Amino acid sequence: MSEPAIGYEWHPIEDLPDGWGLLAGPELAALAAVWEEQRQQLVDARALEEFTARLRREWAIETGVIERLYDIDRGVTQVLIEQGISASYIPHGATDKPAESVVALIRDQEQAVEWLSDFVASRRGLSTSFIKGLHQLLTSHQPTAKGVDSLGRSVEIPLLRGQWKQFPNSPVRPDGSVHHYCPPEQVASEMDRLVAMHLRHQEEGIPPEVEAAWLHHRFTQIHPFQDGNGRVARSLATLVFLRAGWFPLVVRRSDLSYIGASEAADMANLKTLVDLFTSIEKRAFVRALSFSHQVVAEAAPVSAVIAAAADKLRERRQAAKADLSRVFGLADGLFAAATAQLEDVRRQLSEAMVGVADEFEANVATCGNDDEERRHWFRHQVSEAARLLDYFADMRTYHSWLRLRLREQSQTEVLVSFHGLGQTFSGVLACSVCGYRREETEDDLRPVVAGLEVACPEVFQFNYRDEESGLAERFGRWLHDSLAVALEQWRRGL
Repeated sequence: MSEPAIGYEWHPIEDLPDGWGLLAGPELAALAAVWEEQRQQLVDARALEEFTARLRREWAIETGVIERLYDIDRGVTQVLIEQGISASYIPHGATDKPAESVVALIRDQEQAVEWLSDFVASRRGLSTSFIKGLHQLLTSHQPTAKGVDSLGRSVEIPLLRGQWKQFPNSPVRPDGSVHHYCPPEQVASEMDRLVAMHLRHQEEGIPPEVEAAWLHHRFTQIHPFQDGNGRVARSLATLVFLRAGWFPLVVRRSDLSYIGASEAADMANLKTLVDLFTSIEKRAFVRALSFSHQVVAEAAPVSAVIAAAADKLRERRQAAKADLSRVFGLADGLFAAATAQLEDVRRQLSEAMVGVADEFEANVATCGNDDEERRHWFRHQVSEAARLLDYFADMRTYHSWLRLRLREQSQTEVLVSFHGLGQTFSGVLACSVCGYRREETEDDLRPVVAGLEVACPEVFQFNYRDEESGLAERFGRWLHDSLAVALEQWRRGL
């Protein structure tokens, strides 16, 4: 019987690659600075604890799903995030295991992220003993791990909690090849090296997204525990982000690129994993900025709500302050660039349809923020796109839009919208792209919106701290990719 092919051969972990400074982009640091200012309002309102508790619950639930400890409906997941971890919120059939067992596993993960926060607050340095304790906490209610007996059969074996592995744990990939992790006899020395390099990176001020990706990947290369390595790896990345005052690394079940990014790092391409972690943290910042005021309102008494409403009106009148309104100028520049890009798409479509579909029409309409008569158009579409992308769209502070209309036998519209992000303006604007159909109904001659889909993988955000250099290029790539998705959605509907 031939030996299985080697898909990945283990080698001692390596330090950061040359040119690691190019792995991080400026937009995440700028967004983090804006959040830090907004965060103080939550501290003052004593609502930050509840806000972060919700994020921790999401981290805890999604960690277990990614690790295949259990499966749980998305709707129930949202209830648990909002209301708290309790078996009473889990109806029969919503999970693949008894509710009490699932809750126990989730609480293990929740306690782990709370422990990480306490560890950061204590300002202690990372150590191998801490990592062992973290593993023990994460696996408190996991009695066994999968193993292989002498006949090659899959069996359940007792889990060694908080102990380095004693036997190889090299998995077989779907193509039959073997992925080799660190041999058991070298785990202790490799973990010592990992911690030493990480502590040096802290002193050197490596950007959080770069260090989190490096620490996560190098830990998974070692794979020091019998099971639960993925949970610990994401916990270590979370530790890096919490030290920076950022958010837990919530890898969702829908983040399909997670495995691919980790495998790319195996091939010395760490940037793919850095980009994924950047995207996840940006998603967290966007949600925080969008919903932080909602949390304050829920926690505040009536008098505080009234006072907050007065403050909100006052803030809106003061939105023209130079430090915040600078972002309006950036938005106007991006709006002009988007207009040119949409006109180019319209031209290409019109030329391509000559002699193919003579009845085809394509046109572009635009509306700037200063057009008081039309700037309120498309509120429904913008709000629905924001809901699908998990943030709040503020069209009162700023709103400009561009619409590409494609008409043949039916009518499809692609909408590009610039608007505020969050229920209170904090110097952050967003741009979204969505596509939908206009359909007539029998009882109403006015066409209705149908089949709305977002065409952007994530909302594009920018703020008054962003530098013009690089912003236009970043936006141009994002808009190009989003329009390509929107046109593909249109093509599928022909």
